[in-house]
Amino acid sequence: MKHILYPREYLPSAYQIDYDRLYQKGFRGLIFDIDNTLAPHGAPADKQAVLLFSHLKELGFQCVMLSNNKEPRVKPFCDKVGTRYIFNAGKPMPKNYRRAMELMHTDCGNTIFIGDQIFTDIVGANLAGIYSVLVEPINPKEEIQIVLKRYLEKIVLFFYRRKRL
Repeated sequence: MKHILYPREYLPSAYQIDYDRLYQKGFRGLIFDIDNTLAPHGAPADKQAVLLFSHLKELGFQCVMLSNNKEPRVKPFCDKVGTRYIFNAGKPMPKNYRRAMELMHTDCGNTIFIGDQIFTDIVGANLAGIYSVLVEPINPKEEIQIVLKRYLEKIVLFFYRRKRL
């Protein structure tokens, strides 16, 4: 049985994932977190994000952003990259991960979640039965409640790496 805190993959960046390979493997839906996964916390979508989502659409992926933030943060980012979104998502509860799959017409077998936090992003994806990818946070400057969780994440990642060896 997989550990609920462990991602299926741990990678340096959402921008370094081989999405072409994932599409060839049969994945069709991508659910992303925004803050510190695709942009620093609160930052607008930049050229790199716009180019990534343009490429994902060309490949044939369906995409949805899943964020615990409020709509005034999420909507402008998603409008700029041209993707659907769910705000106030209540991560790690799996309900809106499933809703995202409904929006994309995908299922647990062909959907991937990509995020930077274990206790919200990865736990929620694992509870929903989705392939989970943890990426390193883009910016180390974060709100205090996230900084505190990062210390616990370091412990989880220590055991995750040990298990993978």
